Amino acid sequence: MGFTIGGIREIRSGSRRRGRSSECTAVAEFTGLWGWDVAPGARTAAGTCSCGRADCPAPGAHPLDFAPVVPAGATLDEVTQAWGEFPGAAVMLPVGRAFDIIEVAEPAGRRALVRLERMGLPVGPVAATPDGRAHFFVATGAAAELPELLYRMGWDDAALDLHGLGPGTCITAPPSDRAGLGPVHWLRSPALDSATKPPAARLLLGTLAYVAHRSRA
Repeated sequence: MGFTIGGIREIRSGSRRRGRSSECTAVAEFTGLWGWDVAPGARTAAGTCSCGRADCPAPGAHPLDFAPVVPAGATLDEVTQAWGEFPGAAVMLPVGRAFDIIEVAEPAGRRALVRLERMGLPVGPVAATPDGRAHFFVATGAAAELPELLYRMGWDDAALDLHGLGPGTCITAPPSDRAGLGPVHWLRSPALDSATKPPAARLLLGTLAYVAHRSRA
């Protein structure tokens, strides 16, 4: 990857010195520190999507199909040059490459996060969206394995508000706005011990399913 721990300071101080946007700084951290690909995403204003489609099915909540992905490992200067081609773009992360996502309602996600940390279980980054969803970053393959994992744990017949997101999907990342509703923010920020190697879904799923079930009751 493009940066060491000291690179975090370099990224953030460099942003202040050179006037880089918060999105550009975030992209450099994601590519250089955590090894994530990043896609420039659409924005929306008054319901109109910046992609230019009048019939856009997801205004301000999808990657720009004409913008190339900034690859994992891109340096700060490379990110600055690439992001400069699409000023104001939202920061989006393609799922299924370095991580999958388990999505639950934000209130359930917050309660589950407290439980998981109290139990000392490994937890990766967790983001909250302005439409009330929590995204738990887990190891790749989780979305495809989710039905079988829930079956083994006895949750297959429960109507849970719990979903797996895998290859072919993208999530909006902090600090970007999603769908004109407000910014995405971290409930648990990326860290070296979890962002580069997110935990297996099975380690979190029992707690997430239990809390999601209790939230529904």
